[in-house]
Amino acid sequence: MDHIDLAHSRTRQAYNLTADRYHSLFRDELEAKEYDRMLLDFFSDRLNNGSLICDAGCGPSGHIGRYLANRSMVITGVDISDRCIELASPLNPDMHFVREDMARMSFENDSFNAVVSYYSIIHTPKNLVHIVLREFNRVLKPGGFLLVAVKAGSEESLKTDLLGIETEILLSLYNENEIKEQLTRNGFDVFFSEKREPYKFESNYDRIFVIGEKR
Repeated sequence: MDHIDLAHSRTRQAYNLTADRYHSLFRDELEAKEYDRMLLDFFSDRLNNGSLICDAGCGPSGHIGRYLANRSMVITGVDISDRCIELASPLNPDMHFVREDMARMSFENDSFNAVVSYYSIIHTPKNLVHIVLREFNRVLKPGGFLLVAVKAGSEESLKTDLLGIETEILLSLYNENEIKEQLTRNGFDVFFSEKREPYKFESNYDRIFVIGEKR
């Protein structure tokens, strides 16, 4: 098993354990996140109604994809955790869900108009995140858009707790220039980058949001 497989295997196990708690905590979080709603509106305004979007790392609630589906987008949620898919599918019957590793997706080239990665690459080793970003690029149509959200910092470490449950999971943090450079090196022209402070109910990391267009 190589390093990315090991990290993503840990991610799968961690979210299988914590998916139910994650769902109870975060399923309605966008209601209290005005900035994120405005960002998703800005992002989806660049797309036509009926555009195909991959929600990479959709989690047990599928709530980011659901927000975009309510704006007339067609959503496919991808998550490595079996339990996340089990929970998200019946909650969002108008969306399609598949259990896959986002580093090696089964979709054909040029399948989607956009990919959304909301805090999903933070569990990939930083020196291997290019594998995931290149996969996002591969499944995007020419001129397609990628929205990436990460937590700000310099840390890369193996955590032994997620949402109060004992489990191992990698946490990789980025500064703004670092994540922009990652997108640029892996086939995207970055046209939006912004950082916000955490809301009072969030973990104490600034959030970074970057949007790129596939070259």
